[in-house]
Amino acid sequence: QVQLVESGGGLVQSGGSLRLSCAASGGILNIVAMGWYRQAPGKQRELVAIIRSVGSTNYADSVKGRFTISRDNAKNTVYLQMNSLKPEDTAVYYCMVAAGETNWGKGTPVTVSS
Repeated sequence: QVQLVESGGGLVQSGGSLRLSCAASGGILNIVAMGWYRQAPGKQRELVAIIRSVGSTNYADSVKGRFTISRDNAKNTVYLQMNSLKPEDTAVYYCMVAAGETNWGKGTPVTVSS
């Protein structure tokens, strides 16, 4: 059974940084893409960043220039380096792994105080 374990969330002041990690286990094969989504209170889940097996990336306009997604294929792990955090980045961040089917982590909360 596929398991995604996220870590790195927490409370940070505006302008600060956090690094999220998500390790996939359970015999995942042929990963097509790994990414991060977020859901703020009262809002829909939205894409933050995605990285494909070929290495291409996409970012939400709101995080371009501040967030960087990367992956370690050997460890089936995806990272999200978040710099210059803003209060509007406050949300629960979910890891996503696409490998035949879409798998989701349980989410890690990020709170940015002003």
